[in-house]
Amino acid sequence: MYSIIYTILLFNILIICFKLFEKFQVDNLQALITNYAVCAFFSLLLIETDFSIIEVIKKQWIYHALTLGSLFIIVFNLYAYGVQKIGIATTTLYSRMSLIIPVFTAIILYPEEKLNSLQIGALFLAFIGIIFVSIVKQRINLKKKYLLIPILVFLGQGLADSIFNDFTKKFNHHDPFMFFFILFTTACIVGSIILIPSFIKNKRLFDVKNLYWGAIFGIPNFFSLFTFLEALNNIKSTIVFPLICMGIIITSSLIGIILFNEKISKLNWVGIMLCLSSIYIFTYNV
Repeated sequence: MYSIIYTILLFNILIICFKLFEKFQVDNLQALITNYAVCAFFSLLLIETDFSIIEVIKKQWIYHALTLGSLFIIVFNLYAYGVQKIGIATTTLYSRMSLIIPVFTAIILYPEEKLNSLQIGALFLAFIGIIFVSIVKQRINLKKKYLLIPILVFLGQGLADSIFNDFTKKFNHHDPFMFFFILFTTACIVGSIILIPSFIKNKRLFDVKNLYWGAIFGIPNFFSLFTFLEALNNIKSTIVFPLICMGIIITSSLIGIILFNEKISKLNWVGIMLCLSSIYIFTYNV
């Protein structure tokens, strides 16, 4: 359970960083690319054996790493675009509800991941709680031309979580830090490719401020993925995904109230209580 708690705490540090990005007008994509470069560097330091590119390409998990690295950067940019075009409430709701994909994928693919009736009830409570917590008093601008964005966020995030879970089931004891190195390097390269047209069009260069904040962001980001991996190793993923999602929702709401003076509605509080009830049921049955 400690790995789940650490993952939740580290994710909240990332949320605070995103708030500071907005405050200090940090370019998200530039900072994210730098973040992945820092994560790749940490992964490289922790690899215990020598390796060659030819050996890495032959690894059974190579497609997992390449796909995940690409999804990480693409889904993030879709999320940022969705926040701008249709609002944070709708985009965040689709992102959080994506946990249904890795949970049901795990139930279907891995027999040991089956949930009992009480846990299924807790999962239902979790979904309702997530919806209630995500509802805010703002106008939703969901135009037809932007309808695909939240759907892609939902599918992309769910697919990324499912692939990462599949890696833990099949290959986790095969060079995890090598896997991280390839994953983060891929994300860095794909992000740079996405950024090139903007550089050419606007003739802008990397800002030192973006590099600085990206490096800060990269430290908790790396360790959050590591503790997430540890959680999936020790507890059923059908329990890990809901617990982490609900834990982040509850703690981030409290952080918003304490640090950023955000307002929480009565419906949001109902959602928080439902999430707490679901967490209690899950942890009682772990």
